[in-house]
Amino acid sequence: MLASQALGRLYFVGKAKIIEWRRASPSPLILVFGSEEYFSASAIRRIRDSLRLNEPSLEIYEVEASEYVAGDLVNMISPSLFSDPKLVIIRGVERASDALIEEAKGLEVADLGDATVIFQHAGTSTRGKALLDSIRNNDEAVEIACAKITDKEKAAFVQAHFTEAGRKYSQSAVRALVDAFGQDIPELAAACDQLLADSAEQIDETLVDRYFGGRIEATAFNVFDKAVEGHAGEALVLLRHALQTGDDPIKLIAGMASGLKRMATILNDPRASASSLGVGDWVFNKIRKSTNGWDDDGMIRAIQLLADADAAAKGAERQPEYRLEQLVVLIANRGRV
Repeated sequence: MLASQALGRLYFVGKAKIIEWRRASPSPLILVFGSEEYFSASAIRRIRDSLRLNEPSLEIYEVEASEYVAGDLVNMISPSLFSDPKLVIIRGVERASDALIEEAKGLEVADLGDATVIFQHAGTSTRGKALLDSIRNNDEAVEIACAKITDKEKAAFVQAHFTEAGRKYSQSAVRALVDAFGQDIPELAAACDQLLADSAEQIDETLVDRYFGGRIEATAFNVFDKAVEGHAGEALVLLRHALQTGDDPIKLIAGMASGLKRMATILNDPRASASSLGVGDWVFNKIRKSTNGWDDDGMIRAIQLLADADAAAKGAERQPEYRLEQLVVLIANRGRV
């Protein structure tokens, strides 16, 4: 099989048609492949809902691949007494039993009759490779791509979410949503859905602020932004608000770690670019500007304190908030004590 860059990810291209998860629709033999659970769950839901809409008598079978018992597949796809159509969903093929791999790897569309069979594989292991190869070499099969997306692709995800619903949006609204919810795709999608429920003609930053203003201003990225701008007091206010409203210290630290890592890369690698960091040009320029006034010693101190804060948040200390505040102040002082 040939290697090809498809939908921004490396796939082994056989005969099966590869489509993006938003285009998921019924087809007799489907492989849902990738580690982004929101995408795979959404793809499967779209297929199930479409089948139900056309066939109210649809019979649905859901099986965990690790619990598969020999002979189950034949029983599930065999015609029922009333010839009702069937949907068979086999989840977690990366943990498949030997019996499943052996019985499913030679499956042909002609064997399925009125059944639709979906194999879901997270791509986190090579388990089930023989089955994956069999599906991918079948020119009547469909593979739905559900890989994790980069930070740069999250804005496109939000835009597509709004476009699919037929709604107008502003770029500032997209950036605000990604900044606030970009660490968790299901949460980002839920925020988009909440905005879509509003009757406003356009989804703009004002609407985003009305719904999520407190959350947006208190994200790790905004705390970090205020700190790298040298505004220690404002950053501490945002940090304390985030903690008081239930934000997890570990997530806040992870957000600041992401910012420091990018700054350290730009500071020490003159060849660093927006592409190598996986961000847009405007984000890259913003990060590069934030490195002004930093030196290696300051960055080392910040990263060391970041590690201390992470350990504190994971149980090494009783009050991780104190380490977080120390980190914010140190970042605001560009690593100088």
